[in-house]
Amino acid sequence: MVYYLMICRSLTYAQRSAALLERAGLSAYVQRIPKPIAREGCGYAVRVPERHLTQGLILLRREGLSPRQIYIARQDGNYEEVAL
Repeated sequence: MVYYLMICRSLTYAQRSAALLERAGLSAYVQRIPKPIAREGCGYAVRVPERHLTQGLILLRREGLSPRQIYIARQDGNYEEVAL
């Protein structure tokens, strides 16, 4: 399954983002940033399915919760940064 990780600036932002998406009926899950893409030690991301990315970004931007970065998690376990 392909999914996206929206990197947040803090755990609080990740929790707020996930809650906003879930209230809108979109699947969202807060998780730690995987080691292969963690740049600053630990951090948090919101995991969303591929089908919810566009709608999720619209909602987050409208509320001022834009992610710092977005990565696609491929089925082979690799991550690739996606341009915002």
